Amino acid sequence: MYRMLIVDDEEIITDGLMDIFSRLDIELDLYKAYSGVEALELLNRTRMDIVLSDICMPAMDGLQLMETIRWKWPQCKIVFLTGHNDFQYIYQAIQVPGVQYILKNEGYSKLIEAVQRSYDELDNDIRTNHLINDATEKLNILETLAHGDYFRYLIHESPARQALSENFGRLNISLNSELPILIVHGNLVNTDLDYSYSERQNIALEVKFLAESFLSERTTSIGILDRYGDVIWFIQPFQHMTEGSTISFEQTVMFLEGTFELIQQACMSSLHISISITLSNEAIRWESLSAAYDKLRQLQHMRPGDGTSMVQSVCLLNSLSCSSTDSVRDQLLGSKLEALAAHLEGGRQKDFIKLFEELTTYSVVRGRDCPYLTEVYYAIALMLLSYINRWEVQDKVGSFSMMQLESHRYWVDAFRLLRDHSEALFTARKCGEQKRATAVIKKIRTYIELHIADDLSLIRLADEMHFNPSYLSRLFKQEYGVNLSEYIEQSRIRKAKELLAVIELKISEVGMRVGYESPQSFTRFFKKLTSITPQEYRQFSESNTGA
Repeated sequence: MYRMLIVDDEEIITDGLMDIFSRLDIELDLYKAYSGVEALELLNRTRMDIVLSDICMPAMDGLQLMETIRWKWPQCKIVFLTGHNDFQYIYQAIQVPGVQYILKNEGYSKLIEAVQRSYDELDNDIRTNHLINDATEKLNILETLAHGDYFRYLIHESPARQALSENFGRLNISLNSELPILIVHGNLVNTDLDYSYSERQNIALEVKFLAESFLSERTTSIGILDRYGDVIWFIQPFQHMTEGSTISFEQTVMFLEGTFELIQQACMSSLHISISITLSNEAIRWESLSAAYDKLRQLQHMRPGDGTSMVQSVCLLNSLSCSSTDSVRDQLLGSKLEALAAHLEGGRQKDFIKLFEELTTYSVVRGRDCPYLTEVYYAIALMLLSYINRWEVQDKVGSFSMMQLESHRYWVDAFRLLRDHSEALFTARKCGEQKRATAVIKKIRTYIELHIADDLSLIRLADEMHFNPSYLSRLFKQEYGVNLSEYIEQSRIRKAKELLAVIELKISEVGMRVGYESPQSFTRFFKKLTSITPQEYRQFSESNTGA
């Protein structure tokens, strides 16, 4: 869902526009600000897709706000609404792509058309396949493969800084070896579609190319496919921008959080693929790349819920050391066992079973004393035991019998036991996702109850839960059955009714205690949900109590 911010220094206009657009059949997540400065605070916290703003405001006018929007969120569309018909204002506004200008006396129909046009432009930008085609044409596929091979090597090695710089130059890698990096892990969320290996690789490459068409607006980035088919991005902010300004890593993290939401929408619209994103919210030194990659994978697969449309920012520095992890295993068996573990972590049960059967294919024809099958059996058993202990599901998945190979007369029986345990682990994993999702919902509800008079915007709640607003909203609806905004309204109206029973409290005081500083806004909210005003409700309650 796209986000629209309405900005006007006249409260009655802002609230009126909020009311009008909330009733329209346009899927928009609406926000409001009563000044350019207040709007800027919101834009510093999250991405906005459409900004509907007055152009003449004190402290910061619409044109100044526009410059900030173009800098922070290049994809954002702007609609200026004003009664000021000065040609100079109009001329400056219409020179910028993605900006429209509507006079207030043109009426609401023209304004709605302008917003719908901006909405359609956003949709068109995301849906059209030219994003993928353009990116693919610009990138040399051999160079892409070379980058992938080299960065997969870096993930498991810690080369000297001098060697890093030399190799970057030889391979035409645009990243700066002297600066740290941000790492992003993109996991293609498991679907019921039976993709072949080549199809999965092609889809992951298309996701990589599509993402780079968005990331190139503000960053220098390299995207690769790791050995498990996930997409990994290595990102640095542009070092030189116009007018000598630079972008910090902190600003880049905010840009990535918002932009990867757009990338997710583009992947769903153009490729019909959902991708789950986990990104480091602090810059990582090249020497810590191996440990950072392993930790990022672990946090991605310990997500609450199924990960659809999730953008999760995590801190890695506290858990990293500068020492490198073990080198890449060259043995075929070792690689397949690692892939088996990755399928288990990623919840890809169909891929797990397919590889499991490939590893155990000789179990039907080989005799009982087969060193290869003994190694395979105990390697898989130990891997399963590791996840049973790590996920603390000993009560749901038995483990002791797995280590008693001698109790099985035939290999087929032994491996059938391992397969049964793996299926039980997949079931336990799904239950774990559900429990973590339930815990998040409980935390949200508790926070709402304790802060009913405070800012309960989706952005604020997302900050508290450390998830992007879209994922938090979707997770709440999926788990609780109602929209988060509806739940907040229900909680506030319930609390308002309780407080209205306290005669000593003025109507305005009740409104402030449920988050409405303006009595008019509280009255509109209360009447919208109950069809009567707060005063009428109080009188009705008093008469019933007296009767």
